[in-house]
Amino acid sequence: MRTLKQFVKNEIVLCVAFILATISCFIIVPSKTYLEYIDFRTLSILFSLMITMAGFQKLSVFRQIGEALVNRTKTLRGLVIILVLLSFFSSMFITNDVALLTFVPFSIITLSIANKKDKYIIVIVLETLAANLGSMLTPLGNPQNLYLYSLSNMGLWSFVKLMLPYSLCSLILLLISVEFFIGKEEGKLAKTQANIYQRRKKDKLLIAMYVILFLLSILVVSRVLPYYIGLIIVIITVILFDNRVLRKPDYSLLFTFIFLFIFIGNIKRIPVLSDFLSEIIKVNEVEVAILLSQFISNVPAAILCSGFTKNIVKLIIGTNLGGLGTLIASMASLISFKQYSYIDGADTKRYILVFTVLNIIYLASLYMLHVIFLGN
Repeated sequence: MRTLKQFVKNEIVLCVAFILATISCFIIVPSKTYLEYIDFRTLSILFSLMITMAGFQKLSVFRQIGEALVNRTKTLRGLVIILVLLSFFSSMFITNDVALLTFVPFSIITLSIANKKDKYIIVIVLETLAANLGSMLTPLGNPQNLYLYSLSNMGLWSFVKLMLPYSLCSLILLLISVEFFIGKEEGKLAKTQANIYQRRKKDKLLIAMYVILFLLSILVVSRVLPYYIGLIIVIITVILFDNRVLRKPDYSLLFTFIFLFIFIGNIKRIPVLSDFLSEIIKVNEVEVAILLSQFISNVPAAILCSGFTKNIVKLIIGTNLGGLGTLIASMASLISFKQYSYIDGADTKRYILVFTVLNIIYLASLYMLHVIFLGN
């Protein structure tokens, strides 16, 4: 019973998606039509990227890059800028959750050695903001982008151009925040001891393999290569050369997508509900996506809203901005919160307060940018 409770607590979105899908199955009898609900392209690309990123993480590639950059800094301000920029730019390619899984624990260790434990909360919150904001620039950055990009039939550059103004504004806000919260700190920074990565020939070959698989995934995302061919190549390659990494991907996210696809597909076949949701969503895609994300997170919001409007561009904007706000608006934010909560003496109430206030400020700023300058 305790194990079940822990599973539900850790995978609440998955459980809710499963319950909703199950209930909808009693209304719309399961049939072959269910297969038409599922976006196999998105699931295939997502799984391929998960495997590739898990391989890089296993080999400590991202951590090694982070350590090399951090150990060049001499001040706390310089350290925080690097940590925030690492989260911001890396999330564009390795996803926001992988960026936070990599750099938040690393930041905690670094700040502890530097005797700056009082900066845990603000640094982790800024890193979380950076990961969620940086990830919105590319289809690779987060799951809802990947899904909506597949639906939109946009080119890769068109997607980047759409989100570029929001990303640039976000970067400016992040640098201002670092200056405001950290800029006045003086004194030299105690150095962390750099790890020595003595890689065997096999490890170097594996890193090269994962670089090739990542480039292959980009070709699939860019629609140069069919998704099923990319998936087959990734799976076969990993089975042959590094099969243990197949234990690492977040399979619960894949099942969450499947259950939500089933639920939305069934809802669309119920005229009363379908017409009601369509009327609400198609008039205010951005605002509805932002609002829904605050309560169900932006991935389910993207899947739900996409079933009732053809204006995918506005959903891309709305679900990306919707990742700001509450702690559950982006599930990646929970990764940082959990990492912080493991620290002895963690003040989780203060963390949530700082996180929420800053997220609301950033959300309001970016929404104003959208309404005043970019909204159509």
